[in-house]
Amino acid sequence: MGKPAVHAMLVRDLGVPVVLARRSFRVAVKASVVAVAAAGLVAPGAVVDQYDNTAAAASATAVPRPIDDWQHDRLASGVDLYQGRISGRPGADHWTVTVRADGAHLATEQGADALAERLHDAGFSARSERVEWPRGTDRRGLVGVRVRMGEYATRTEADAQRQALASAGFDAVSEWTGADGVPGTGLAEVKVAIIDPKRYGGALNATYGMGVAGRERVSDMADGDGALLGVNAGFFVMEGKDGVPGASAGIAAYDGELQSAATNGRIAAVLRGDGLRPEFKKLRTELSVRAGGASAIVDGVNRVPGLVRNCGGVGGDSPTERPQHDVTCTDPDEIVEFTDELGASTPAGDGVEAVLDASGRVREVRPRGSAVPDGGSVLAGVGEGASWLRTHAKPGSELKVRQRILDEHGRELALGSQDDIVNGGPELVRDGKVAVNYGADGIERIGDPSFAYTWGIKRNPRMLLGVDRWGRVLLVAADGRQPGYSDGFGLTEGAELMKSLGAVRAMALDGGGSVTTVVNGKLINSPSDGTERTVGDALLLTR
Repeated sequence: MGKPAVHAMLVRDLGVPVVLARRSFRVAVKASVVAVAAAGLVAPGAVVDQYDNTAAAASATAVPRPIDDWQHDRLASGVDLYQGRISGRPGADHWTVTVRADGAHLATEQGADALAERLHDAGFSARSERVEWPRGTDRRGLVGVRVRMGEYATRTEADAQRQALASAGFDAVSEWTGADGVPGTGLAEVKVAIIDPKRYGGALNATYGMGVAGRERVSDMADGDGALLGVNAGFFVMEGKDGVPGASAGIAAYDGELQSAATNGRIAAVLRGDGLRPEFKKLRTELSVRAGGASAIVDGVNRVPGLVRNCGGVGGDSPTERPQHDVTCTDPDEIVEFTDELGASTPAGDGVEAVLDASGRVREVRPRGSAVPDGGSVLAGVGEGASWLRTHAKPGSELKVRQRILDEHGRELALGSQDDIVNGGPELVRDGKVAVNYGADGIERIGDPSFAYTWGIKRNPRMLLGVDRWGRVLLVAADGRQPGYSDGFGLTEGAELMKSLGAVRAMALDGGGSVTTVVNGKLINSPSDGTERTVGDALLLTR
């Protein structure tokens, strides 16, 4: 990147907002270019430009941007791709060793003191580092304390110290401090795609691979649809122990059909029609089945009965009905609907299945684990759910399944035949302000502050989706978990960047090893797995 390299968190700490202008990444200044240049955000003598849209400029605050010299490619009229690096102070990052207590990266203040004393008694010298909740979140104060040893130039040196600690009976890991999320540190290789619905004549649609229960590479999905641009979309089940691999772990709808129930209360993106005007809503689902005068809750769609990935379900799930990211809640008494888009046999196991035709008439009741009929559906029950189906799902009888999608205000969300929904979380920007909700979105795990720290506060690969004040779609990908190349963003850092790009609403999509950006069939980012991951669904920009 050009002189000087700019760090998104530096922008935040200086309180200088930044926005993305139409057709130009040159600098548009609200007030004093000199003052901003002195802060290190704009090189002295930088070109000053205004928006080419006079009405937009009149309603906007023209302010400095930190990414005016990034590589720019116009993919199509109304579709611009920018690639660049956001970086902290040269030499700010190093390897260190974190000593864990009970497997956790953070300790309480008392726990950190006790651990430091144990280390001292064993002949080791440690330091304690307080970790506070970032500004712009729903939490305040201390998250926990890191207990660490040494600063090393290489991982090999850190690993030698870690092995010495292990020999003394301590649980320790080698860590790169660039991932800590401390302002003024780290690197982030970033791709920013801006899609202007006023100038682009195509569509942004959600899609899935071989079935809603399958996994496929974004590049293959993009190639199959001839997409100009493709990115990974929502959270999905990775392993069989947590459900149906590839199935969404949160709400999902494609072409107007609900294919996965909501993680109740989590943010989602609703893509109506051509998908170029995303709506960001915190959704829940109410599903039920009726047979004559009897009714029962339908707990989910296209998932293993009894397993609720990311929790946020209904009907007495354990340990909670609240969203809990990367946690699988359980419920022994469920009914789950399977659609003919499943792409696989229903999961086998205890209980029964009622097979329905397109009109909802029961064709048969069978053991679990067979195909879903074309145009029909299956209701699978376990525990009390199985008992209800045995009693009420008689062959030849009619079952009526009702589905309602509700927003946070209790308003029902109707879907048209071309509408899609992708899940994600947490929310990042609301009304143009950073608004990261660790609690309601399930990032803060019950009794485990280390998860919010490692998954949310620390830097990781991220895929972010937003809409700016001019109605343009922002798709932002940051590589991560690659020391010396790219660390990624913490959630609040990502929110700050989206705000700096002019976002009025923004959310996170699936991150980590799933982060993928494909342009004209070619992978253009560096996935943290070392190779492109197969994912549950994708957002494709088609012509």
